[in-house]
Amino acid sequence: MSTTPPPQAPLTVVPRPDSDDRGADDGALGWLRALGPRGRRAFAGAFGGYALDSYDYFTLPLSMVALAAYFGLDSGQTGLFTTVTLVVSAVGGALAGVLADRIGRVRALLLTVITYAVFTVACGFAPNYETLLVFRALQGLGFGGEWAVGAILVAEYASAKHRGRTLGAIQSSWAVGWALAAIVYTVVFSVADDALAWRIMFWTGALPALLVVWVRRSVHDAPEAAAARERSPGKGSFRAIFAPGTGDAPGLLRITVFAALLSTGVQGGYYTLATWVPTYLKDERGLSVVGTGGYLTFLISGAFIGYLTGGHLTDRLGRRRNIWLFALLSALCILAYANIPAGADTLLLVLGFPLGFCMSAIFSGFGSYLAELYPTAVRGTGQGFTYNTGRAVGAVFPTTVGFLADSWGVGGALVFGAIGYGVAAIALLGLPETRGKELA
Repeated sequence: MSTTPPPQAPLTVVPRPDSDDRGADDGALGWLRALGPRGRRAFAGAFGGYALDSYDYFTLPLSMVALAAYFGLDSGQTGLFTTVTLVVSAVGGALAGVLADRIGRVRALLLTVITYAVFTVACGFAPNYETLLVFRALQGLGFGGEWAVGAILVAEYASAKHRGRTLGAIQSSWAVGWALAAIVYTVVFSVADDALAWRIMFWTGALPALLVVWVRRSVHDAPEAAAARERSPGKGSFRAIFAPGTGDAPGLLRITVFAALLSTGVQGGYYTLATWVPTYLKDERGLSVVGTGGYLTFLISGAFIGYLTGGHLTDRLGRRRNIWLFALLSALCILAYANIPAGADTLLLVLGFPLGFCMSAIFSGFGSYLAELYPTAVRGTGQGFTYNTGRAVGAVFPTTVGFLADSWGVGGALVFGAIGYGVAAIALLGLPETRGKELA
């Protein structure tokens, strides 16, 4: 098996027979028209898959307080839920990336959606803490792979000019799933006792089954990329993404190391907030279920707009500048959010919007950036490994917050998440700019 990827010859971009993209560069939705009918179906499948991935993920953080009371858990034990999910997601993401390179993007996408849906529902039947921990870990197998596979599927349909905003729109579906989970949480915990409500939240994780039926019938891999992948030797090779290079062949080891470090920093900061903000609002700020939902509305609204804005900026500023900008702003927002004085609940509400905006806009370039860093034969493997390794190592951050919360308080411990964004900024020093690159 080859230890180095094939040379990256330019891929000639020609209009697809199914495309109706005349004048597609015009208007705010030109990027969507430029995808053509097949590309738009792929976009819908990846958008829906990632939204439901987000929904299934947030069933846990939103139910954390009820779970802790039901099973008698301390902060360290509840933080372990997130750590286990993210660590196992690294395995699932790496495997899904290899499958995407070997059996195709759509087939791998279906497997990831089915996996996370099945084990999210199973969590609702857990009789004890240990069983729930195991089910949540297995849910991570599917959770880890869905984004990487869906992002690659759409990236291979998108043009270089529009790829950043197209993948930024895919990222925005995370906020859609998050919002849906917050709405369901507000309703379920308002009408059901906490001891049953957390189980209902997990049972609603069966929703992705509907998406699977549609994707199987309507979505296909990008023809040009699928053909190029089939012609390439060494498909889905882990050895290739760690090849140091020989002579004039650069290899991919440097790219893989720094991309994984970048992902670690960004996701360490993000998952610290995603895991602990609901608990912070309810326990330390004393908000009711409905009040917490109101504050999350501002946070999630900022996230949705941040994904879309970051997608446009990553095409205009470049992948690296966009990440640098929002790494700095995210760290500043965390420090401000965690140090709001007691009683200043209105300020807490207002700052939720820029916090959600910045910590989401930084992700908008990830789908296009990681896809552009790797050649076709190992694009799934490279993107799946680096993104999900970042999830696994970044899982140390929310766990650390969980253990520090008993002495520092959740609000004080949240500051630890700002360190992650500093790590991301440093990692960019080892990566090239890829804006405008055609996928080969």
